[in-house]
Amino acid sequence: MLVKEVMTPKEKLVVVTQMTTIREALRLMKKHQIKALIVDKNANNGAYGMVTFKNILQSIIAEDGDIDLLNVYDISVVPALSVSRELEMKYAAQMMVKNSIKRLLVIDNNELYGILTMSDLIGVLLEESDI
Repeated sequence: MLVKEVMTPKEKLVVVTQMTTIREALRLMKKHQIKALIVDKNANNGAYGMVTFKNILQSIIAEDGDIDLLNVYDISVVPALSVSRELEMKYAAQMMVKNSIKRLLVIDNNELYGILTMSDLIGVLLEESDI
């Protein structure tokens, strides 16, 4: 099974600019009940990034950052790890396990097509196992 058959499509993602404040990022995460936001690339040849609850917790709580002074740019991971839509799902799963990550962006030709999460993979496993 290919990543494109399992991923969450771009239309369901929340994308923010690099200059979005952390307070606004948290508001969007709460509103959409999600744990990660996609950070838009700043130019056609730029890279997509991601900001997660973990990034926010680390920068605001663990490192005493100011929620009103930091932008997504300051704490996001750019470039975010990514895979192609045409990759076999098992290789994406191996990449996630090996790198201890829960999400991979799905990017082809430097364009965002979606995100692949551990939940997406577990959902497929559950369907195939009739659990």
